[in-house]
Amino acid sequence: MTIEQAETIALQALAFLVKDEELLTHFLTSTGISPQDLKDRFREPELLGGVLDAILADDGVLLSFCNARSLSPDTLVMARRVLPGGMEIMV
Repeated sequence: MTIEQAETIALQALAFLVKDEELLTHFLTSTGISPQDLKDRFREPELLGGVLDAILADDGVLLSFCNARSLSPDTLVMARRVLPGGMEIMV
């Protein structure tokens, strides 16, 4: 998987989070990022890695996102590994 593919998947995951107020609030609270910072930094690979971390951390959210985008959970794991900090991700 290329970095561009991983970033595209992470941007799709971010759009998924933003559409759900509860998920977005949880993401902002758990990461400490402000809504303005999210707007300013949404294309940064480090932030996108954090978005995938948030999706991967909750099986229910992971499966909902994967079903909505017709992706496998393994695809998200592969995308996360490509982004900064992702080499520490274990399956």
